[in-house]
Amino acid sequence: MSWQGYVDTNLVGTGKVSTAAIIGLKGGVWAASPGFNVSAEEQQAIIKGLDDPTPLQASGVYVNGKKYLTLQANPRSIYGKAAGDGVCIVRTNQAVLIGAYASPLLPGDANKVVEGLADYLISVGY
Repeated sequence: MSWQGYVDTNLVGTGKVSTAAIIGLKGGVWAASPGFNVSAEEQQAIIKGLDDPTPLQASGVYVNGKKYLTLQANPRSIYGKAAGDGVCIVRTNQAVLIGAYASPLLPGDANKVVEGLADYLISVGY
């Protein structure tokens, strides 16, 4: 499956994630939902934040130009919240999955989808 297929089918296609992107751990967008743009600066901050979450915990995480309050950040994942919306960011061996959801979608459902795809990609070497 292409990277775009993972975004369209395994993330957004579940109905639990509104928009999504897959970026490389070395930067660069591998696939994204239409209109969901993760800038180079946002990519860099996310990748650095997975190694050192302190800046994200202090000032939030930005995705697609939107600021999310960082609820949790560790070497595997970052969870963010903005009013009724949220974002789940999960690192694999070679990529970072970003799934955003808007109310009425539920955080737990979106997180389970993104974390599940990350587990699968890790199991096949990505």
